[in-house]
Amino acid sequence: MTPLREWLKPPRTLLLFLFLLTLVSVSALSWFGWKVLDQERMVEAQRLQQRVEQSADRIAATLRGTLAETGERLGALSITPPEDGLLLLLEDNRLTAKPANRLLYYPVALLGLEAPPAVFAEAEGAEFLHPQLQPALELYQRLAESPNLAIRAGALLREGRVLRKMGHTSASYAVFQRLAETAGAAIAGAPADLVARHALCELSVNCAGAAELKRDLLSGRWRLSRGQFKFYWSEAGRLSGLNDPPPAGVVELSEAAAFAWQGRKRDPDTLRQETIWVRNHPFLLLWRGPAERRAILVMRPASVLRPILAGAEVSCAVVDAEGRVLAGTKAATSHAAIRTAVETQLPWTLYVTATQAPGRPDRLAPERFLILGICVMVLFLIAGTYFIARAIRRENEVSRMQADFVAAVSHEFRSPLTSMRQLSEILAAGRAPSGERRQVYYETLVRETSRLQRLIEALLNFGRMEAGGRPYRFEELDAASLVRRVAAEFEGHMAAAGRRIEIDGFPPRCPVEADPEAISVALRNLVDNAIKYSPGHPTIWVEWAKENDCVAIHVRDEGPGIARSERKAIFRRFVRGSAAAAANVRGSGLGLAMVRHIVTAHGGVIRLASQPGQGSTFTILLPAMEQA
Repeated sequence: MTPLREWLKPPRTLLLFLFLLTLVSVSALSWFGWKVLDQERMVEAQRLQQRVEQSADRIAATLRGTLAETGERLGALSITPPEDGLLLLLEDNRLTAKPANRLLYYPVALLGLEAPPAVFAEAEGAEFLHPQLQPALELYQRLAESPNLAIRAGALLREGRVLRKMGHTSASYAVFQRLAETAGAAIAGAPADLVARHALCELSVNCAGAAELKRDLLSGRWRLSRGQFKFYWSEAGRLSGLNDPPPAGVVELSEAAAFAWQGRKRDPDTLRQETIWVRNHPFLLLWRGPAERRAILVMRPASVLRPILAGAEVSCAVVDAEGRVLAGTKAATSHAAIRTAVETQLPWTLYVTATQAPGRPDRLAPERFLILGICVMVLFLIAGTYFIARAIRRENEVSRMQADFVAAVSHEFRSPLTSMRQLSEILAAGRAPSGERRQVYYETLVRETSRLQRLIEALLNFGRMEAGGRPYRFEELDAASLVRRVAAEFEGHMAAAGRRIEIDGFPPRCPVEADPEAISVALRNLVDNAIKYSPGHPTIWVEWAKENDCVAIHVRDEGPGIARSERKAIFRRFVRGSAAAAANVRGSGLGLAMVRHIVTAHGGVIRLASQPGQGSTFTILLPAMEQA
C-alpha cells in the first residue's frame, strides 16, 4: 500500500486525474458521434429504400409503355430493329429478314434458278458412263454459251470439273472465276457463286480465299439453310486451317429466327410476346399480325432495359419464371424492390436494387463534416491533455532540479562557512598553538573565502547571463596562453593530490577574439569537472589545435563517461548526469550550462565525445582570428 500511496503523490495524482478526465471526454464524444452517425445511416437507409421502391414502379411503368409502343409500331411495320435484333416478316410460307445480313442462315432456303438435269444428260454420260473427257468438255463448253443463266451456270461448274480431272488447273481456275461472277443461279440448291468460291478455294495455293469466304459467310451474303451454312463454314475452316466456330451472338440470332418460323402457325390472339433461350442466350419475341402476314421482332431483353436504366441510380434485372436472369444485374443487397409479372403485367419479374450503399456522395457531406468535427475535437482533447501533462511533468522536473540545486549549493556554501567559522573561533579565542599554525589558519581562511566568493560570483554571473545582463569585453586573446594560465591555477591542488595536468598544443599561438574572463570561467569549469569526475585517474589532458577556421580547446579525462541519452540534457541548467549521482560528486548543475552560454555568445560551439567507462572529451570551438 505504501508504494501505491507514494506513486499517487502529486503531480502523479493530477496526471492520473487528467488522463481519466480526457478518457471519459473522448469516450463520451465518440459515443455521441457514433449514435448520431448510426441514426443518420438509418434515416439514409429508409430514404434509399423509398427511392428503390419508386424506381421499381417507374421502371415497370416505363417497360409496359415501351413494349406497348413497340408492339404498335411492329403492327404498322414502322419499326427499326435494335442493333442486336431482327425483324422477320412471314408471308405465305416465305420469310423475309430485315436487315438480311444479320442472319447467317434461314429456316427456309430461297431457291434460285437451276437448270433441269436433263440438259446435261448427254455430256454427263460421256463424262461418267464412257470416260471420254474431251467430248464431254466440248459439250459443256457449248452449253456454257447458252443465254439461259441457270444452264450457263450449271455448264460452267461441269466444265471446270472436267478441266480439273484432265489436269488443266489454270483453265479450271479461270472457268470457276467466271462462274463466281454469276449471281442469281443455283446449283444443287446452293448459290452458284458460292459453289464456285468453294471450288476456287480448293484450287488456290494460299488461305486468303478461304478466309475471305468465311468473312462473306458471316456477312450474310448468301441466303443459306442451316445445313448449307455449316457445310461451307466447315469447308472454309478446313481450307484456311482455322476451324473456329462462328462468333457468339450471330448464330443464336439465326436460331431464334428458326424458332419463330416453327411457331408461325400459332394463334396470334394467345401469343403477343414470348421469351426464349437459345444456347444460354435469352431473346424476346414480339408477335403481331395474322398467320398469313405476321411480323416478328426478335431482340434481346437487354435492348429494352438498357435505355430505361441509362443514368439511373439503381440497377435492375429481369428474371423469367424459372429464376434465370434475362438482362441486367441482380445485385445482392439489402435494399431491393421486387415486382412480379402479375403486378406489372410484364413477361418478367423485376429486381431493382440500389447501385450503392446508404450514404451516397451527395449525402455524405453532412456526415463528413460531423466526423471531421468530432475528430478535430478529439485531437484537441488529446493534444491539450498531452501538452498539459508535459507541462506538469516538466514543471515537476524543474522543481526537482531546483530542489537538488538548492541542496547542492547549500552543501557548497556549508563546507567553506563551517571551516571559516571554526577557524575564526579558534583565532578569536587565542587557541592557536603557535604562530606558524596561526598563519596556516589565516591562509585557510583566505582560501575558503576565495572559494565562497567564486561560488557566489558563479551564481551571480549565471543569473546575469540568463537575464542577458552579462556584458562581454571582446579583445584579442591567445588561446594557448589562456590554457596555460588556467591550468596553472589547478597545478598546486593537483600536485598535492598526486595528480597532474598535461598541456599540449600546436601552433604555439592561437589568437581569438574573446572575453578573457568569460573564456577562463568556461575552461575552468571544464577542467574542474574533469578533476571531480575522474578521481581514480592521475592525469587530465588540456590541449589546443587549429581545426579549419576555428581554434579547438580540448579537455579530456578518463572518468566514467556520459551515456548517449544524457549528452544533450547535461548542457541544460540544473541537470546533472547519472555518473555524478553514482559517484556522489557534489555540484550545482550550472557549470556546463554556463559553458555553453559563454561559448555560444562568442559565436562558438561546445562539442562532447564520450564513451561510457572510457572518459569524456569536451571541445570548445572558437572562431580564429586572421593573422597578419
